[in-house]
Amino acid sequence: MRARRESLFHLIEPLLGSVEHPARYLDHEWGSCQEQDGPFHLAMVYADVYEVGQPNLGVAILYNQVNAQEGMSCERCYLPWKDMADLMRERGVPLLSLEAAAPLASFDAIGFTLAHELIATNVLEALDLAGIALTSAERDEDDPIILAGGPSAWNCEPLAPALDAVLLGDGEEHIVDACACIRDARAEGVSRAEILRRLARVPGTYVPSLYDVVVDETTTRWGRAVPRAGEDVPATVLKRCVQDFAATPAVAQRIVPYMGIVQDRLSLEVLRGCARGCRFCQAGMTYRPVRERPAEQVVSASVEGLLASGHNEISLTSLSTTDHSQCARILRELDGALEGRGIRVSIPSQRLDSFGVEMAAAVAGGKRGGLTFAPEAGSQRLRDVINKNVSEQDLESAARNAFEMGWRRCKLYFMIGLPTETDEDVVGIARMAERVLEIGREVCGRRAGVSVSISVAVLVPKAYTPFQWVGQCRPEEVRRRQQLLLSEVRDRAIRVSYHDADVSLVEGALSKMGRAGFELLRAAWGRGCRFDAWTSEFDFDAWRSAAEACGLDLEDVACEDFPLSAALPWDHTSPGVDKGYLQREWLRATRGETTPDCTRASCTGCGVCPSLGVHNVVQEVRA
Repeated sequence: MRARRESLFHLIEPLLGSVEHPARYLDHEWGSCQEQDGPFHLAMVYADVYEVGQPNLGVAILYNQVNAQEGMSCERCYLPWKDMADLMRERGVPLLSLEAAAPLASFDAIGFTLAHELIATNVLEALDLAGIALTSAERDEDDPIILAGGPSAWNCEPLAPALDAVLLGDGEEHIVDACACIRDARAEGVSRAEILRRLARVPGTYVPSLYDVVVDETTTRWGRAVPRAGEDVPATVLKRCVQDFAATPAVAQRIVPYMGIVQDRLSLEVLRGCARGCRFCQAGMTYRPVRERPAEQVVSASVEGLLASGHNEISLTSLSTTDHSQCARILRELDGALEGRGIRVSIPSQRLDSFGVEMAAAVAGGKRGGLTFAPEAGSQRLRDVINKNVSEQDLESAARNAFEMGWRRCKLYFMIGLPTETDEDVVGIARMAERVLEIGREVCGRRAGVSVSISVAVLVPKAYTPFQWVGQCRPEEVRRRQQLLLSEVRDRAIRVSYHDADVSLVEGALSKMGRAGFELLRAAWGRGCRFDAWTSEFDFDAWRSAAEACGLDLEDVACEDFPLSAALPWDHTSPGVDKGYLQREWLRATRGETTPDCTRASCTGCGVCPSLGVHNVVQEVRA
């Protein structure tokens, strides 16, 4: 029998006075769905604290989609902070949903958003707090079906034993189909094993328990997943893709939080997909093809969303918002529609050219804070390797334009550890920052307080990118290059920040591993690893101890090169991009050859459109 759903908020309420930020655990926010009628109940879990998870656009989209279906309801759940989690364990209080304070174990299904690799230990923490077995194989017939999806589902193998099914690609239609499958199977009274078999027949759904891992001479040491003997499942699970993006609801965020959150604004997705082809960028490969919302829909939805939420800022989100073919028109019409209302419009990503600066100026009004550009590499040679397709002249022109328009601060994003990178490329980062500072002082004067900041990430090679075969730069070498950069930056008006090499190492290991990596995750979680994406909470010693207990060396795992011909741990899933295309892109990278954006040139042969039966949807012909 399914567990009876009842509110247990009376168990949480006495704890609120003993924890920080008790508003994290309060329900009934404005705009949330309070009538949780069944008979099918889904809990959407973002395994981080409320203020980090609440603004997540993917969760908001799926929440609305399920609640719009007759006979289905969706509630949210966020991971309690350590103080609350410790009290809950002490008092025997299980993890509860936000809306109805119902135990997660009482839901028909639970969906986790895999926002990044380091969220994996939080998923285990959430399952344990909920009183649900950590692995699919250990669960009882009546336990919820554990679903997952999101940006980091593309190598879900290290977490796969904890998941009953993984939903690949766009989720708007997929989540409803998966929930309907579970609902109907439950109504028939079939076994848990049969529910999973039926889920595997829902297009785009990967059920790990129906695949075995084979290690042989054609694979890496992590092996490859193949259909289990006797199971009728696809050898390769192809992602779901929404072709008519304009037909999806434009306003997903309707809930107004009680407390400050990390992105306290209305977000509206104006564009999905990117075809620029940066070779380090997983999202640029896995979210293809490009699909734009029409300008009129963006404007009307913005006005509607702001009225419904009361926000005073709207963010036009995408992988590259100023790539929208109607970007200038959208901003012009929004300016007219919102005139005099004190509403700020932001574009979180802009092109590294004069158009990008002009669009940033269009939304800045009289405010000129800082402007951000992402050259990514310190030399033109290395930018060609990564297919950035911007030149130093582009950066100089954009910087000059920005300073002439009134900006005084500029932030530059780079990466260290890119394939073929040399010390000269690292030093080039400092020289580029100095050149931008020089342009700013030339335009604004030396007394204007112009400053430049550099943020330097460590490349983590990801699945389904042309760099997926490349080993990560070793931590000792990363630190040497970071110190080289610091020594080359001599002007105090240039500030440098960089990612922790140990954090990047763990992320890199999880990005490379196959299903055997689950033992590392479980061992790390058992040693107290949770909230690993928080700088204050990351414990490298615990991760290293967990790896040693599993007979692993994190550095060897993350820094291993894979043969170009090898079957990879994630080859049984596909975002539609041909492996042959990625191999060709890697070879082009080694030769320093660039590949154009297919929305501005001819087809580059990535394979997405014929594989998925979709195509790019661009509202206006690009110049």
